[in-house]
Amino acid sequence: MGTLKDRLNDDLHAAMKSRDELITSTLRMALAAVRTAEVAGKEARELSDDEVLAVLTKEAKKRREAATAFADAGRTDQAAKETAEGDVLDRYLPKQLSDAEISEVVAQALAAGGFSGKAQMGPAMKAAQAAVAGRAEGGRVAAEVRRQLG
Repeated sequence: MGTLKDRLNDDLHAAMKSRDELITSTLRMALAAVRTAEVAGKEARELSDDEVLAVLTKEAKKRREAATAFADAGRTDQAAKETAEGDVLDRYLPKQLSDAEISEVVAQALAAGGFSGKAQMGPAMKAAQAAVAGRAEGGRVAAEVRRQLG
């Protein structure tokens, strides 16, 4: 069983052989971001799969935000390109939770931690984010925590 980074490299080589420019450029960008994260800090080190997943999540979010910005500016061709790149990255990310699933996970996390009231928003968010574990965007989780805390 290979690591996520190995899978990205293998898929990059396959895309290069099949001359798929979108996948090739997107995976090159993703691997560059992973390498940048590996050398960030005091010493260079190999990232774990969870850390690579965090980098890919961040890159996918950048693509979604850029697509929205381009669409708002009327640049539909650039927005479509960013959306397509985001779709390529989504293949490597865990399936996103639905709103109902987020609500259920947040409710369990809040009950387990005994959180109640808006004053405990910070610790409640930390517990909820840990429970969701990258399967939903932070904004969606924060909105649900706020709603459930009152």
